Amino acid sequence: MSTPVNTARYAKVIDVSKRVRWEIERDLIRGRRFDYSKTFLPSGLSLVNELGFLSAADKRLLSQVQGRTYAYIFGLVERFIAAKVSDMGREHALGDQVAFEALVRMTEEELKHQEMFRRLEAMMAADMPAGYVQTAEPNAVAQAVLGASTWAVLALTLDIELFTQAHYRASIEPDGNLSELWKDVFLFHWKEESQHAVLDELELVREDSKLDKAQRDAAVGDLINLVVAVDGILQAQAKADTQYFCQLAGTANDAGRATQIEAGVLKAYRWQYIVSGVMEPRFQKVLFSLLDTEQATRIQNALAPLTYAVPQQPEVPMPMAA
Repeated sequence: MSTPVNTARYAKVIDVSKRVRWEIERDLIRGRRFDYSKTFLPSGLSLVNELGFLSAADKRLLSQVQGRTYAYIFGLVERFIAAKVSDMGREHALGDQVAFEALVRMTEEELKHQEMFRRLEAMMAADMPAGYVQTAEPNAVAQAVLGASTWAVLALTLDIELFTQAHYRASIEPDGNLSELWKDVFLFHWKEESQHAVLDELELVREDSKLDKAQRDAAVGDLINLVVAVDGILQAQAKADTQYFCQLAGTANDAGRATQIEAGVLKAYRWQYIVSGVMEPRFQKVLFSLLDTEQATRIQNALAPLTYAVPQQPEVPMPMAA
């Protein structure tokens, strides 16, 4: 038997969703363009200040390249999130209609976010020099992710939507030097993702209640495999973004510097998309409450090689604990 539906919590999500709803052109873009005289991704996420040999202009450029990828990766992951949430909604279709509506609304919002990130990529492609490469195709990634157990996909989704909030609160919102449009993108994104994380948690706990130990063991393995796959995407994108940056910065022939930059970009991407999420206290509380000691240890051991990827001076210290 699965956990009974907490109708009141789904209803609250619906209420907030209605109050914060926004439209891409009318409310967000409003005829604006990105300001390339300013930073995109703040240093607490891009870690550009750890590459001390870069000039201020190159740090700004690298923040813009990383910011372009930040938007691209969110659009990428929201492809599988929308598909999975749609599936979860169908489970409620002939049951609790409040839960059904909440998940339908979340699906619609994730589809809007995908459209927004496609629109932003088109704007950046028009404004920035040619040569930027997206190394992963959204449908191929979604098909691979959706082949994993529902528990693992929901755990990964909760991780993503919690680190979205942590990034905005800790790094993006406090930084007054960002391109105004780029900053507003993640303000509007944050408004809806905050509610999505509530639904992710409700659905993960409900799914977990259906599993026995053997099934949960298998699901933990799926989650570990998904993290490995995400890291593979990050490695490929870090290499492509380094090549693009070096081409624009005029350092393509400096192999030593390029190697350092690639290592720095990969560290930043591992921090952004993996480590900052698994260190987020709410994610730890939810995930580890579902696991026994052996399962928690498996996850911690799998993540251990990536835990170097934290800022030298973290903005929000979040110790990892079971």
